[in-house]
Amino acid sequence: MTDYAKTVNLYESPFPMRGNLAKREPAWVKQWQDEKRYQKLRKIAAGRPKFILHDGPPYANGDIHIGHAVNKILKDIIIRSKTLAGFDAPYVPGWDCHGLPIEVMVEKLHGKEMPPSKFRELCRQYAGEQILRQKKDFIRLGVIGDWEDPYLTMDYQTEADTVRTLGEIYKAGYLYRGAKPVQFCLDCGSSLAEAEVEYKDKVSPAIDVAYRFKDTAALAKAFRLPEISGEAFAVIWTTTPWTLPASQAISAGADIVYQLIDTPRGKLVLAKDLAEAALERHGFSGSPVLAECTGADLENLKAEHPFIERDIPVLNGDHVTTEAGTGLVHTAPAHGLEDYFVCNKYGIELINPVNAQGRYAADTPRLAGMTVWEANQPIIAWLQENNRLLAHSKIEHSYAHCWRHKTPLIYRATGQWFIGMDKAGADGKTLRDKALKAVDDTEFFPAWGRARLEAMIEGRPDWVVSRQRFWGTPMTFFAHKETGQLHPDSAALLEKVALLIEKKGINAWFELDKAELLSPEDCEQYDKLPDTMDVWFDSGSTHFSVLKQRPELAWPADLYLEGSDQHRGWFQSSMLTGCATLGRAPYKQLLTHGFVVDQNGRKMSKSIGNVVAPQEVYNEFGADILRLWAAATDYSGELAISKEILKRVTESYRRIRNTLSFLFANLKDFNPIEDAVPQADMVEIDRYALVLARQLQEKVSGSHYPRYAFHFAVQDIVQFCSEDLGAFYLDILKDRLYTTKKDGHARRSAQTALYHITRSLVLLMSPILCFTAEEAWDIIGGGEEDSVLYHTLHDFPPIPAAGEAALVEKWTHIREARAAVTAAIEPLRADKTVGSSLQAEVVLTAPEPQYGYLKALGSELRFAMLVSKIELQKGDELTAEVRPSTEAKCERCWHYVDSVGSITAHPTLCARCAENVDGKGEERDYA
Repeated sequence: MTDYAKTVNLYESPFPMRGNLAKREPAWVKQWQDEKRYQKLRKIAAGRPKFILHDGPPYANGDIHIGHAVNKILKDIIIRSKTLAGFDAPYVPGWDCHGLPIEVMVEKLHGKEMPPSKFRELCRQYAGEQILRQKKDFIRLGVIGDWEDPYLTMDYQTEADTVRTLGEIYKAGYLYRGAKPVQFCLDCGSSLAEAEVEYKDKVSPAIDVAYRFKDTAALAKAFRLPEISGEAFAVIWTTTPWTLPASQAISAGADIVYQLIDTPRGKLVLAKDLAEAALERHGFSGSPVLAECTGADLENLKAEHPFIERDIPVLNGDHVTTEAGTGLVHTAPAHGLEDYFVCNKYGIELINPVNAQGRYAADTPRLAGMTVWEANQPIIAWLQENNRLLAHSKIEHSYAHCWRHKTPLIYRATGQWFIGMDKAGADGKTLRDKALKAVDDTEFFPAWGRARLEAMIEGRPDWVVSRQRFWGTPMTFFAHKETGQLHPDSAALLEKVALLIEKKGINAWFELDKAELLSPEDCEQYDKLPDTMDVWFDSGSTHFSVLKQRPELAWPADLYLEGSDQHRGWFQSSMLTGCATLGRAPYKQLLTHGFVVDQNGRKMSKSIGNVVAPQEVYNEFGADILRLWAAATDYSGELAISKEILKRVTESYRRIRNTLSFLFANLKDFNPIEDAVPQADMVEIDRYALVLARQLQEKVSGSHYPRYAFHFAVQDIVQFCSEDLGAFYLDILKDRLYTTKKDGHARRSAQTALYHITRSLVLLMSPILCFTAEEAWDIIGGGEEDSVLYHTLHDFPPIPAAGEAALVEKWTHIREARAAVTAAIEPLRADKTVGSSLQAEVVLTAPEPQYGYLKALGSELRFAMLVSKIELQKGDELTAEVRPSTEAKCERCWHYVDSVGSITAHPTLCARCAENVDGKGEERDYA
């Protein structure tokens, strides 16, 4: 008896259904590195239009976390998708290497007692070790790039070019020295950048303090009274009693209405809108109001400091509101930016009694040597002694903290170097105006990033660019010992220092004997600045030190991509250095991604135990699963991850992989050069399938990838695999692939379509599933030395536009009818009236024009509907009636047809199978 199973075209797939990614990916990574695929790609892509994504450098401290993984994966998807689209898209990864966190770690490991040069050497060594650890993980994620030659902000050349960037800002006229109050961390011993500040709740003492007016006659005039008997007080409210020793003024709102209220403690001046609440705190509710005036009437009146011999003038400030307090604001220009600005407007020079350790100077009465936090209670006691404390309570409020030490910050006036936002540069334009124009000229993904960055630029203070650190790029200027003015030849001197740093690194400056560059006379008058630069300046100027210096890159970059916190960090520092030196932002587009949270929306925390480490994910699931999760998640908001979420992602991956496994199994005996069927001669459904595949390619590569909408790309690819292929085309195709003559036209037509679909699909998914795509390309590509990386989008056989439109129209109607047939069969399958759909006979009724499209398939309609027998009739609406077949089942194709047994030589086969086994093979035109 003939074994007909051997006559069916069933092959084992060379692409296994189980990816076993976690075990196999490391070997692929090693292979890619050994073959230097990135370097080879650069040669292949040479001459193409460039696309430059500039890498925002992660900090060289600690192993990478899931946020790092998301960031690098998104960048890699973009680099790969641009390469696929025909661009030369080099990727130079980088690291941020200077700054306090590394100093802290080195101090923990080696102690503090060592020469600064040794300390810097250990910092450099530590950063290098961290880079190697992080680099290994990034490479393991499948991220391609110039890992052999990344950029480091601690490279001598980069340090020198960072210095040069500062020199350009100096020449542009934006750099100045001032004593503004800045956010100051007592634990760091240094000012902080905006991006180094975080806000969390803090409990503080809230006090109402009475400042006695010196001239009650002048006060009476302001309130339009003939006189005021007894003492009168301006009442302020503050949550920082420690700032009172620096109190130099009281600010009032010029348009705010103030009341003079008669109380047992004297006449009190309070804002009308806040008076009732304030009097309740003071215990004087219901006290009579004597008169009213505006803040403008109070301007320049004099009061007394509550415990220091000092005149306190009343100023008008725009920052005063009636949201809380008393409507009169204690003003200490050394400890508040708004205070500084209003005092500066009135020509008041600030007094700063607090040193860099957060302690009061030796000449501060009763408080000398105390920390600011220790001083709160003694100051409150002092106020009580002087009968100036009207109320005292505790309040919980949002307060600025150091993001590293998690300790409260203080505003403290220090001599620092600033890049001025509103200072006119050499070209007469302010940096703020340039930056706001740069925002307008930038394209944002998602679009809400524009408003966020614009608001930050509009409201940001001058950039405090100097730091008091050991491990950082130095501010290589010489300043006059008495005046603080920079040397008149600073630009030329700076370039000489930069050349030294190129050879020896930043130690070249710290160890420089100024006599090597300055005349003896200048040596007497000028000193080297001891400050280092804000690390955000290092990374913010890499557009100059990297993009402009490396020949494979270009300026400006097409894209910067970082987390949403970088609107106040790298995006902004890069924009400001770019605008200050070259007149525009160093990028054309900004892409922002959200933070990673757990499945309940909670922030990752070791204490909660919800941290998902990328190393754990790729060791258990494989890096491609992590990449697919990152791509499939809408990064414009928070990205949720958990084991359960990753398992769902694995299901999507399995759909794609199973589809590829089927495609490769049915291409095993297909040679595209010898066996391909011309497009015009292909079976009609095969040509339709090519249209679907090409439309997918155009949608993903022409819309989703360019707009960085990766989650839509994943949705469409998965849907194509499961719906267009799995549930429709491949489902219909199995009969033709398995049962028709092995080398007959019907099967070769199907294989031709599968070949084009497979190549397109593998290329299309390669930016996201880079490991799986390379595994597939080893089967369908050009041999051992080939890579999916080296190819651009698949070139489909052309179909005339009119013909394509007609195909889509026709097969859309056919698919609708097939859905109706499938739905009608399901109840019979559920109650086991029929087994497979092939056991069903169908009467299909369809209206025009659907009826005409279905009728055109003729005898092949049953193959398209996946039933053994179908009767088509015209009607007003689409319906399907189903009954079980009474015919015999063909042993080979499993169709129930009346021709089973009609061929004597093959008594268990239908006539069609007998022809495919012994004859020329059946012909198919449509399905």
